[in-house]
Amino acid sequence: MGFWQQLFGSTQNAPESSAQSVPLEDDGAFAALGTDMHSHILPGLDDGVATPEAGVALVRELYRVGYRKLIGTPHIMGDFYKNTPAGIRAALTILKEALVAAEVPMEVDCAAEYYLDEWFLPRLQRQDEILSFGGSARYVLLETSYINESRLLNEAIFSLCAAGYQPVIAHPERYKYLHSKPDEAARWRGNGALLQVNLNSLAGYYGPAERQVAEYLIDKRLVDFAGTDAHGLKHTAVLARRVATAPYLRKLLALPLRNAGLAA
Repeated sequence: MGFWQQLFGSTQNAPESSAQSVPLEDDGAFAALGTDMHSHILPGLDDGVATPEAGVALVRELYRVGYRKLIGTPHIMGDFYKNTPAGIRAALTILKEALVAAEVPMEVDCAAEYYLDEWFLPRLQRQDEILSFGGSARYVLLETSYINESRLLNEAIFSLCAAGYQPVIAHPERYKYLHSKPDEAARWRGNGALLQVNLNSLAGYYGPAERQVAEYLIDKRLVDFAGTDAHGLKHTAVLARRVATAPYLRKLLALPLRNAGLAA
């Protein structure tokens, strides 16, 4: 397995034919959230789904567990996933057409998951288009290295806020450098960022340390969004079978999460 597969997980999906044969039934486990603001459902852009058919299969499963709106957030990395707003919107159009043809009644939209690399701040300085979600709230999903703490993060939070955006730090529980000092996430939030936890972390999908930090953030009431970070059917299988019964799901859903406010 290559480095990027180790970092983001395999892109292998379960057979699409089996997913297509499952009727559209909602078990309601995640209906309270309504909107998933972190997913990799847009075909052919990153390590998420590769084809429109795979995108339909993944969206179908997210519908079944209760979601009614999805925001596709493909990776944007200066030296690896060189996605553009135009290319992301084109993939969104393709997925929308495929969902209509497959009669899957899910609302879908797009933003991006920006990797905090040497190219991100220059984008802001040049006033390049930054894909956000949440309408006038202008939420921008931002991730850092999983291993090394970014020296640019505090500057990025300040610069995004100064430019009228609201930074949202993706899955802080997955950053290994945060495991020994989870209170650092509170400082990010105090500086103006919001925090998004991956639902599968509650089932220990990424590891016991990730689960522990996710639970810590929930206990400290520091979580603003919950996301699936779904790249394929393996992620929705964990949602349905393990996260739906995870002890901390109820605690998470009791927080004043902002997911429901994204429905409009």
